[in-house]
Amino acid sequence: MNYAERLENVAVLGAAGKMGSGIVLLTALELADLGLDPENRGKTFVLNAIDVSEAALAGLQGYLRDQVRRAAEKKTVWLRQVYSHREDLVENYEIIDQYIADVLAVVRPTTRLEAAYRSRLVFEAATESVDLKVRLLGQIKAHNDSDFWVFTNTSSIPIQEIDERVGLDGRILGFHFYNPPAVQRLVELITSAGTRGELVEFAQLYAGKLRKTIVPANDIAGFIGNGHFMRDILHGMAEVDRLGGEFPFTEAVYMINKVSQDFLIRPMGIFQLIDYVGLDVCQCILRVMNERIPGENLHSPLLDRLLEMGVRGGQYADGSQKDGILQYQKGRPAGVFDPGRREYMALEQIAPKCDQHLGAPPEAMVPWKVMLGQADKETQLARIFGQMKEMGTPGAELAARYMRRSREIGERLVSDGVAAAADDVNKVLLTGFYHVYGPINEYFA
Repeated sequence: MNYAERLENVAVLGAAGKMGSGIVLLTALELADLGLDPENRGKTFVLNAIDVSEAALAGLQGYLRDQVRRAAEKKTVWLRQVYSHREDLVENYEIIDQYIADVLAVVRPTTRLEAAYRSRLVFEAATESVDLKVRLLGQIKAHNDSDFWVFTNTSSIPIQEIDERVGLDGRILGFHFYNPPAVQRLVELITSAGTRGELVEFAQLYAGKLRKTIVPANDIAGFIGNGHFMRDILHGMAEVDRLGGEFPFTEAVYMINKVSQDFLIRPMGIFQLIDYVGLDVCQCILRVMNERIPGENLHSPLLDRLLEMGVRGGQYADGSQKDGILQYQKGRPAGVFDPGRREYMALEQIAPKCDQHLGAPPEAMVPWKVMLGQADKETQLARIFGQMKEMGTPGAELAARYMRRSREIGERLVSDGVAAAADDVNKVLLTGFYHVYGPINEYFA
């Protein structure tokens, strides 16, 4: 079965979710493009978009229409060539509308899992629960007589475990898109000892068609991305606890969030990133890892306590940020949750005292967004962190502790065999988390 034949009938489980909708979009575009290729004339390409929520599936259609229009507008030259035999399509808007119709015709939204019983490729993007994934894939296996393949978007559950429990005999690999899939270039490709070679070859070809950057990861819970991120979370939480003897919770959170963003030159502070992902999602991933990685306590009582108080984070359906550990106004942090009062304290009540305690950042410091566009990033970073080493302020010392711990985490991912090399760890953080430098570096060695 060649590439196009494998994609003639595809299913996406969890199709209307945050990750699933992006996978549907990317795959629908690829299927539509294959269908427009003269070599595939006579073939029918189907994408079964499966989700439990009919309302969410209705919203998916609107999302796809908007996103496909944007994609079409970027490739009108190619579309003119593709539709050159259509005398009825003259103006660009006519060609774009036709392409949108062709892409949407590929997608078949449904709440019925039975739609996957004839699929040759199944993308699984369900909630991060091994029991749920096993139940869904097991039901498909019981009724699908084809040699179907599974690409699971799990960000933490070992692939071999799913394979063995479902009985897929190596017909599964981890294809972990980063959020949002339509924008993020990174895909972690996770294989187990039993993964068939032809799946890996197909995955590499499919990723290339989508212009994704693949980083291979070995089959150890959390893989590279969450292997680093979850431990980074735990360090941030531990630093808040450590500062708790001297500062109120709100001030400790503010300072660690500021240091992990401004002093480390990251796109978000650690607590803003936790909110973006969702505290419940972080707790779930930590639980998966903690149960499967012996000898390491991957658990945060603080995270449990905040969730018990109803602090959750995450996003609304339109992508806007929900309040979490931080409170948000127009997408920007505006307050910090106070567990004692169970309410948010405004940043203007917290920031002046904390900023004074932390001290000013290095003179050479530039914001993350500015640093992204710098041609000589390494030279500038060495200068910034060189100045920071000499400062001795509380902010500089917190930043140094954070960077040293980040490096320890990265090096352990290599020594434990999760990543093959330091470059792979760095590439995940650079590409998937938009950092301007990798965690395995010499800045605070």
